[in-house]
Amino acid sequence: MTIEINLLPWRERQRQQRTRRFQQLLFATLLLGLLGGWLIAQYEQAQVRAQQARLAMVQRDAEALNSDIQAVRDYRQLRERMLEQIELITALQASRPGTVRVFDQLAATLVDGVHFTELSRHDRRLELNGVALANRQVSDQMRALERSPVFGVPLLSDVQSGESPGAPKRFHMSVEERRLPSQETTP
Repeated sequence: MTIEINLLPWRERQRQQRTRRFQQLLFATLLLGLLGGWLIAQYEQAQVRAQQARLAMVQRDAEALNSDIQAVRDYRQLRERMLEQIELITALQASRPGTVRVFDQLAATLVDGVHFTELSRHDRRLELNGVALANRQVSDQMRALERSPVFGVPLLSDVQSGESPGAPKRFHMSVEERRLPSQETTP
């Protein structure tokens, strides 16, 4: 007698079990792959956010540095303006005795019969307008200015006489101031 065993249903169940296990393993692998992808995406997003935060911090620091640089530039400009003002004030203070000396010498050299009607100063040159009773007095005034230690040689540019013989003479002359050693300019 031969016994025949039909293994076909057993093989079929085993094949179904292997197919189910394969499907379960495939599903688990798919889930693990999705979870791994999601974790990698989260990690990358965290890296991007951290990089953006660092970039924002660098930009804030750069803006702060730019404002500091502008403040330094403003301070430098202010410093330059203040130095120019200090220089101007120093020059004015230094020229004050010179101005007094010029007016003192103008008064000391003034000839009788001559008076100045206008005086203007351009750097070290004085422009004098005046009136004299005679041409001789204009000449005497020029010689008196030339003898002064404060003035150089005067240049007469214009003399106008009135229509009558005794009319006063209007004149215009210019004279340079001499530079004196610094010990003579102090009061």
